[in-house]
Order: sequence, then structure tokens, then C-alpha cells
Amino acid sequence: MTTVTEGASDGLRDALGLLKDREQVAERLLDSSARHSFDPDTELDWDAPFEEGKWFWPPELVSLYGTPLWKRMGEEQRMALAQHEAAALASLGIWFEIILMQLLVRHIYDKAATSAHVRYALTEIEDECRHSKMFARLISRGGTPYYPVSRTHQNLGRLFKTISTTPGSFTATLLGEEVLDWMQRLTFPDKRVQPLIRGVTRIHVVEEARHVRYAREELRRQMITAPRWSQEFTRVTSGEFARVFSLAFINPDVYTNVGLDKQEALAQVRASGHRREVMQTGSKRLTDFLDDIGVLRGVGRRLWQSSGLLA
Repeated sequence: MTTVTEGASDGLRDALGLLKDREQVAERLLDSSARHSFDPDTELDWDAPFEEGKWFWPPELVSLYGTPLWKRMGEEQRMALAQHEAAALASLGIWFEIILMQLLVRHIYDKAATSAHVRYALTEIEDECRHSKMFARLISRGGTPYYPVSRTHQNLGRLFKTISTTPGSFTATLLGEEVLDWMQRLTFPDKRVQPLIRGVTRIHVVEEARHVRYAREELRRQMITAPRWSQEFTRVTSGEFARVFSLAFINPDVYTNVGLDKQEALAQVRASGHRREVMQTGSKRLTDFLDDIGVLRGVGRRLWQSSGLLA
């Protein structure tokens, strides 16, 4: 007698091809986690002094880069803005990862705890706990403020994690992970950047690659097997989350804290073709994937376009 497990692909296929067995994917990710996981507290030299003249974030990824205001700023002020934006992105990462951990716990709540799929989800939660602590320590080490998202975005996040369907949760997971991942892949090899920042982004990139694989495989499955109403709900909620995420990506207080006029800075960022290209390039791998599996349709697609992440 042949038993079909929950992890089996059952011949499920989408535009990208045959889905892989859920349990086999999880086993490979667990093996990778055992070989390539890091303890930031011991892996990084937190006591080393920062190096004079090095950036805290690549200048090309700073929100005002290339704007008229950027051209008027001195090098010291530019570097200060980069440092505050790095702290704001770390703060955003903590907010997002706390949401993600709750979504993962919801996902596995009624699944067999002995499955590799659930064991990997718990492993990923361990990773995200370490990442959140790492980001918090980085902010403290740099001496900048912690930059929480606005109260409105806090409440929208609370609502989203309460009402989100499983495919919606994994779509949001990928949105939060892949844009920052693209930026971090440019950051950790950049020798212009502080060694501690490079170390933090290297750890995050290595471990997030597993999280992206897990989320992509599960989202493909969900977009085939979920009820039609859930698929449509995912398209709309993911588009709205993309809009919220793109707004939360810049914390306006960073401009005030480096001596800039907040409203002028925000207006120039909104008008910046370079910034628009950065955000759309950072999102392209994700939006191509979501388009292929049927997420970017109808109202949801228009919301993604209004977010500025999709051309």
C-alpha cells in the first residue's frame, strides 16, 4: 500500500513546472541550516572601532542619492544620512521579522510537528530571532536612534498578521525578504562599507536564502491548492502590503536627525528616477516570480504598481 504524505507534490504543476516534494525541500533546508548557520554574538567583532571614512550603507542605495539635495550636501552629512538609513532599515527589519515569526507559527499550528516542513519552520524562527537581536545590537552599536515604523503601519501590520491567509503570509514574507536581500548582496562585498555592516549583511544573506526558498516553494503550492477566494484575497492584500512596505522603507525622521528639511527630502525622493529604479530593480526578481505564479493580477497588480515596486 502506498501512502501519500502531506509533503508529496502529487503531480502539482504551475507555470514554473512540477512542484518539488515539500518534505524533501525541508530536509535539504534543514541540512543547509546545520552547515551554514551563524551566531552573530560570536561571529562578529562588536568591539572593533568603526573605520574612518567608511560608509554604513552603499551611497548609491541611500534614498537621496543623485538628487539636487544630495548634490548640495557635504560628504560628512551624506555619510551621516547613510548611517541613519542603515539603522532605519535594521529597525524595519526587526518589525518585519517579528511579523514573519508570528505568521510562521500560524502556518504550522495545525501541521504534524514531526514533519520536516514544521521542523524547518521552527528552525527559520530561530534564525529570525537571531537576526532581530543582531539588528538591534547593530543599531545600539552605531549610536543612532531606533526607528520604529509609524503607529499607522504598526496597526496595519497587526491587522495583516491577524487576517492574512497562508498564501498572503508567504507573499508578504518574500516582499520583506527579497528587496532587502538584493540591497544586502550589494553591501556585504563592498569594501567602502564598514566591516561590521558587511558582516551583518553577509550573515543575513546566507541565512535568508533558505527562507526565500522555503517561502517560494510553499507559495507556489498554496497558489495551486488554496480556494479561489483565498487566491483573490492574496492578490489584493499582497498589493496593499507592497504599498505599505514601500512607504515604510523610508523613515522621514532620518532626514531631521541629520539636519535636513523632512518635507523637501521626501519630495525629492518621490521625484527621484534613481530611487525608483533602485526599488524596482530590487523588486524585479520577486515581481517576475509573483507574475509567473499568478499573484500579480487585477486590483492587486494595480496596487503593486502604485507602490512603486512594479513598473
